[in-house]
Amino acid sequence: MRLVFLIAKTLHGGLYRLSGGRIGSHVAGLPVLLLTTTGRKTGKRRTVPLSYYDDGDALVVVGSKGGAPRHPAWYLNLEANPEVEAQIGREHRRLQARRASPEEAERLWPAILAKAPGYARYRAKTRREIPLVLLSG
Repeated sequence: MRLVFLIAKTLHGGLYRLSGGRIGSHVAGLPVLLLTTTGRKTGKRRTVPLSYYDDGDALVVVGSKGGAPRHPAWYLNLEANPEVEAQIGREHRRLQARRASPEEAERLWPAILAKAPGYARYRAKTRREIPLVLLSG
């Protein structure tokens, strides 16, 4: 299953890049960006496609990993180095990432769940607090 996910993620990111976002910029009705972080152990750049949500001037991404017991690698990478790049369509933005405060998360979750109710299952499935990450310039 992990191999299938890795292949799908790699294919999605490749098609997104090659098409300038014409392919892969929306999945299940949600907008998708490509988030590039720096590996906390390797120092290599790592890119993942993620759905995102607007919050004023910031973008919000969810560290759900399908409700797995551990945070996704991209989240651990940006904790170590919060300087990231986001590609939306053909546009590339250099941004700073930070975890939403508890107050921000409380405000953001209802809007996210209204657009993507599947996150409620992920939240119920895990004991960890699923982080919301704000990306801003």
